[in-house]
Amino acid sequence: MYFGQFVEQLFMLMAPEALGVLVVSTVMGVVFGALPGLTATLVVALLSSVTFGLPTEISMVALIGAYVGAIYGPSHSAILLGIPGTSAGAATALDGHPLAMQGYGGQTIATATIASAIGTVVGILAMLLVIPVLVQLALKFTSFEFFLLALFGVLICGSLTSPDMPAKGWIAGVLGLLVSTIGMETIQGFQRFTFEIPELAGGIDVVPVILGGFALPQIIRVLRDKHDREYAKLSTVRPYWQKLRQGWKGIARSGLIGVGIGSIPGVGEDVAAWTSYDTAKKLSKEPESFGKGNIQGVIAAETANNACIGGAIIPVLTLGIPGSPPAAMLLGAMWLHGVRPGPMLSFAFPNFIPHIAATLFLAALVMPVCGLLMARVTVHILRIPTGILMPLVAMFSVLGSFALGLNVFNIYLMFLFGVLVYILEEMGYPVAPMVIGVILGQMADVSLRRGLLVSDGSLLPFFTRPVALVLVLLIVLSFSLQSKVMLRLRDWLWRLLRRKP
Repeated sequence: MYFGQFVEQLFMLMAPEALGVLVVSTVMGVVFGALPGLTATLVVALLSSVTFGLPTEISMVALIGAYVGAIYGPSHSAILLGIPGTSAGAATALDGHPLAMQGYGGQTIATATIASAIGTVVGILAMLLVIPVLVQLALKFTSFEFFLLALFGVLICGSLTSPDMPAKGWIAGVLGLLVSTIGMETIQGFQRFTFEIPELAGGIDVVPVILGGFALPQIIRVLRDKHDREYAKLSTVRPYWQKLRQGWKGIARSGLIGVGIGSIPGVGEDVAAWTSYDTAKKLSKEPESFGKGNIQGVIAAETANNACIGGAIIPVLTLGIPGSPPAAMLLGAMWLHGVRPGPMLSFAFPNFIPHIAATLFLAALVMPVCGLLMARVTVHILRIPTGILMPLVAMFSVLGSFALGLNVFNIYLMFLFGVLVYILEEMGYPVAPMVIGVILGQMADVSLRRGLLVSDGSLLPFFTRPVALVLVLLIVLSFSLQSKVMLRLRDWLWRLLRRKP
């Protein structure tokens, strides 16, 4: 359905202005991703405020380029330093850093770069194939389905981001849902939880929440924790082409894992990378070599976390539900530009989905070129003292919050939310479900009350509508899977499948 428009958008993006913006934003993303303490969510949030006054098409080019570059960027610090800036990068560091310390840093970075590009392309193919089908399904959704979908996204995000104690993830998600109710109620027009503060009447803006939730806690932790950086020497920057060819089945598997996990609301690249790495280790003929310098571990993690980009954008465009924290910020940027993702997006903006897919494809081509050329440059960038780097990040976060409407109150909101998130994270509560709750809260709130108004307060549509019933069952299943009985059953089934005949 979208392939013809996809090719047309590719030729339109070949304009010098669009290519220049894509290259600059991708490089910026790689730098942000490579520096420990900076994340893809942060760079997309900062660029959302910077590109607010630009045309929508150019803004999306900048944001997608930064997104792709920042998901790949942590591989540099993970391999060269063994200090990843993200959890996804930690999976790469397990085998990447030992290889670098053995003198294969250049080859490992180059291989990770190619694997990341392949993963991004897999995500694009999934977008073009799945989105038309999902749009047709979403057109049949009513308010009940959208409420259940938002609730399921928050719950599943809480379960997967806090596997040791899912209740903490659920509590964080519910707290985000509560925060989203602050401001003017949209159906009957009265103010809720504003405490007579005029600035809260318009609700909570997404950009200050994300900057406060992801930037400030990370800044505090980086300045608090001192790491002894052991730099690996960078050898010839050349991929292990033979290893890539031999591991094509693993690459395909990792790409599918990344797309699948990315499409789950709110989960993101971290879970995709670790799941893919764990699967590659369990299916390997030499599982004992993982963690000691097995290049297949690097390939699995990097393929999955970049394939997750396309997977995370699928629910953003079709349902208006982010598949990861960076995708949540991308959704916020679309709202700022007047684009309302969802089932009607293809009718309101016919070329928008092909434009996003074409931008991702070009970013997948630009990213490996920039990554390979920057491999030696990042060695010097990584030597920037954190005492200089983190205050700069704090300054840009403040500017990014203020630039949204030139509102000083957003700066106060960012600091307040940042301190709150830092305290909660120190107590073991994850930030991702909270942010997803803030973003999906309005949709859940409005959809539930609109549905109840239409049904005269009856809850029967939750069980009489097929899609709604499926979502109810998925929510019940997500709760039951966290029980000790189900966890033991899962481990038993895995051992049974691994048993040799």
